[in-house]
Amino acid sequence: MTEETRDDRDPGGRRRETEDERADRRWSELIQEIRVAQTGVQILLGFLLTVVFTPRFVELEQTDRTIYLVTVVLGSLATGALIGPVAFHRIVAGRRIKPHAVVWASRLTATGLVLLLATLISALFLIMRVATHDDYVPWLVSGVFAWYLLCWLVLPLWARIRYTSVEEEAEHEERSERAER
Repeated sequence: MTEETRDDRDPGGRRRETEDERADRRWSELIQEIRVAQTGVQILLGFLLTVVFTPRFVELEQTDRTIYLVTVVLGSLATGALIGPVAFHRIVAGRRIKPHAVVWASRLTATGLVLLLATLISALFLIMRVATHDDYVPWLVSGVFAWYLLCWLVLPLWARIRYTSVEEEAEHEERSERAER
């Protein structure tokens, strides 16, 4: 840790920042995270939207068409949730409610990530069904789903539990509750 970093922290090692500074920092971090997920879901949705115009689409079984439609709807919902924070910010900008905006944008982002997960699994399931028609497809897709859960949920939760003290967690909860009010 550098001297500059130490000077920016209180004796407990926490950042010294006002509620507005914290909201600004958290907003910037959230927007960076959204950029990554948003780009991926928009590219995926773009490819999905073109499938219906391919000659092979009319040959799909009704079950596969249903899976396709569910996948497109999930991708559209994910796109909406991941773009939502930008619209939210634009509508509330200058109203001095950034801490609240960060909380709601974070919720939209989390929802968007869950919908992105569902879109990816649904798209993989459809592709594997059409490509192979084998009995192992659900098992393979379940394995990929488990991998996503490990990368997106289990490892971050493990790190949160492992490296966050009870005091820090209580302080975070208190700040979140204040922002919600």
